Amino acid sequence: MELRGDDVVLRPVGDGEGEVLDRIVREPEVAAWWSPPEDYEGMLAIVFEGEVIGAVQFEEETDPEFRRAGIDIFLTTRHHGKGLGADAVRTLARWLVRECGHHRLTIDPAAANTAAIRSYGKVGFKPVGIMRAYGRDPQTGLWQDALLMDLLADELT
Repeated sequence: MELRGDDVVLRPVGDGEGEVLDRIVREPEVAAWWSPPEDYEGMLAIVFEGEVIGAVQFEEETDPEFRRAGIDIFLTTRHHGKGLGADAVRTLARWLVRECGHHRLTIDPAAANTAAIRSYGKVGFKPVGIMRAYGRDPQTGLWQDALLMDLLADELT
């Protein structure tokens, strides 16, 4: 599987790329929102100009009455604010809608992560509401709120 966006390519994480992703997820600005996963299996590498610059993953609810998909992403700090994260999310969202048949997508950044919220808004995600004490802060271990955002298929930009 390889998905092409305007600027990025999404593809399965390759051999040896876990070390690159480990370095990225430990960058202070990334680590503020992400804990290092046990492995990167099932994630897609975000590739820009031949370099792995982050990863994106999705999960699917397949119950026909509640069918949807959720997205998570992290990107190396030096590429924040360039639109590459939005391109990666948009590319994956298009695939989840067009190829997998999802009518609704969700994403749930920490409520304090204003840069991520702004980026997801550019893709078309809209705030639904605050999920109180939703996840642990990777730095402090304290519970933190998250903002549930969703995107319906016909809202995808």
